[in-house]
Amino acid sequence: MPKLYEYFGLIILFYSNEHEPIHVHCKYQGKESKAEIVFENGKFVEVRISKVKGKEPLDNQNLKKFKKLVEVYRDDIARKWIDFFVYNKPVESEKITKKI
Repeated sequence: MPKLYEYFGLIILFYSNEHEPIHVHCKYQGKESKAEIVFENGKFVEVRISKVKGKEPLDNQNLKKFKKLVEVYRDDIARKWIDFFVYNKPVESEKITKKI
C-alpha cells in the first residue's frame, strides 16, 4: 500500500492490488474516500470523488482539500500509477507542507 502524499494529516495512497481507472484513496482519522482521475482522449476531464465501501467518508472540509490536491497533482499521480502498476517501480512518499 504505497503512500503517495501526506497533506496536513490527510494520507493519500494506492492499494497494492488496484485496478483502472487511475484513482487514489485518502484516509483521515479512520475515514476514507476515493478520487478517480478522469481522462478522455489523453486530456484531463475531472476528478470524481466517491465513497469507499465499508468506510465512513471524509467530512466536507477534508473532501475539498483532497479533491484540490488530486486536481493539482493529477499528472504526478498518473505518473506514479504507471511507475508502480506498469513498471513495478517503488513510489516515494512526499510530505506537502504548503497549503494548496
